[in-house]
Amino acid sequence: MRLVNRRIGLLFAIFLSLLVVAAARATWLGTVRAADLKARAVSQHEEDLTVPARRGTITDRNGKELAVSDDATTVFANPFLLDDPVGTAAKIAPLIHRPLAQVQAELSDPQTGFVYLARAIDPNIGAEIDDLDIEGIGTEVEPRRQYPQGDLASQLLGAVGVDGYGLAGIEQSEEQELHGTDGARDVIKDALGKPVSIVESKRAVPGQDVKLTLDAAIQARTEKVLADVGARYSPKGATALVLDPRTGEILALANWPAVNPAKFGDASEYDRQDRAVAASYEPGSTFKAFTVSGALEDGLVKPSTVFDLPPSIQVADRVIEESHERGAISLSTADILAQSSNVGAIKIGLLLGAERFDHYVRAFGFGEGTGVDIPGEQAGIVPKPQDYSGSSMGNLPIGQGLAVTPIQLAAGYSAIANKGLLVTPHVLESTVPEEHQVISASTAKKVSRMLEGVIAPGGTASEASVDGYRLAGKTGTAQKPDGYGGYSDTAFVASFVGFAPARDPRLLVAVAVDEPQGEYYGGLVAAPAFEQIVKFALPYLRIPPQ
Repeated sequence: MRLVNRRIGLLFAIFLSLLVVAAARATWLGTVRAADLKARAVSQHEEDLTVPARRGTITDRNGKELAVSDDATTVFANPFLLDDPVGTAAKIAPLIHRPLAQVQAELSDPQTGFVYLARAIDPNIGAEIDDLDIEGIGTEVEPRRQYPQGDLASQLLGAVGVDGYGLAGIEQSEEQELHGTDGARDVIKDALGKPVSIVESKRAVPGQDVKLTLDAAIQARTEKVLADVGARYSPKGATALVLDPRTGEILALANWPAVNPAKFGDASEYDRQDRAVAASYEPGSTFKAFTVSGALEDGLVKPSTVFDLPPSIQVADRVIEESHERGAISLSTADILAQSSNVGAIKIGLLLGAERFDHYVRAFGFGEGTGVDIPGEQAGIVPKPQDYSGSSMGNLPIGQGLAVTPIQLAAGYSAIANKGLLVTPHVLESTVPEEHQVISASTAKKVSRMLEGVIAPGGTASEASVDGYRLAGKTGTAQKPDGYGGYSDTAFVASFVGFAPARDPRLLVAVAVDEPQGEYYGGLVAAPAFEQIVKFALPYLRIPPQ
């Protein structure tokens, strides 16, 4: 009997101990872990989802779609509800093209209540995942950014991240208009994780469409021309701008090599850069037109003024020669510009003087941003007169010792083409450009006539021509700084800026080729690209021959 009582007492002690442990466990779960357990329970039965707004469309001036949003599928998981994380990962990973180990790790984390497995994938894949009918795995429809024209204007358009926010280019600068307002959706699920109630608590508001001044056809032609330059001269890169000098509207803005906007981050930093606004380089001889413009405006020279030009000229401690050897000659102001004489341009710059030269350089917009409505614009580099060295007025008038961007150069020449009136370049149709008079209409006309000589026989771009049209422009061949205070003997920027028709300009084209191989003169590398672009654009825009 005593043995029976002892066994009963032992059992009672065991039951009592278990009861105490259970009570302690219940107390711990109800106090210390209460918030965490409540959150887990709620997460199994309630889910708050963001409903991405449909992003606005970007179109060219004619309504051609450049960037659009269509329906895609996002795959998510609730690991709490997964009975077999390893098996589920084996089924899902191949469909979403992700490493099995990564998916398995995400599905096996017991602390995770919600995880995205894939964003903005093909809706057909989403349907396959739905057909698997796995508890804890769900899909949601959300917008996906697409670029119907492929890599057309890719650096200008930029890119959108996986969360639907603009990361670069117009996609970034116009984010507020394009993005819209995201909505919210409350999902109530049963014990098996199946939705039993879906309430749209906040309605998504689509983003606004954005229309650009670009013309997709001219853009495509410009990019094709740059690709041909790339194939022939194997440069580091090339950039071209096409704009209407009367309005400042940018009709094309191209950078080569192009990048895939859908895989923007895979490209190099150089290739992603919109070099039309963000890359500075010494303009070389293209800058001589502004030196001549200032001297004409101040009445210091006329197109017919003759200068005696030795083979070289010394300014302070620097001796500057022509790009090609020659003897002593006499050239008019017009011939100095047409033949791109360094010595002649320096003589004209010295007549103008440092203060007045600086005045005109800044009046044409150099040394500060143009105000173009494209993100990432750089100001270039223009020294102030008080910072000039003794030889600065030997360098600056011929486009050395300062740096400009392609958009600045195009804007400056547009003022010459537009009767001295500079209109702010822009790519958004909604932009209202500013304008200001840089030089008189009379001076602009004289410089324009002289720039026709560049393309005439004896000029530095005499081979550039379009049947029936009179053209005007200027070549540039600039050595790149070598990083040691001097200039490279092998790295050049070949450029050309021109407009057409010369007597009534409606198109202006600027081309810059970075480090071409083989030939490197602007007249041989960049001028033919200008010719090919305007040869297409003039008849395409129905601009009559003149």
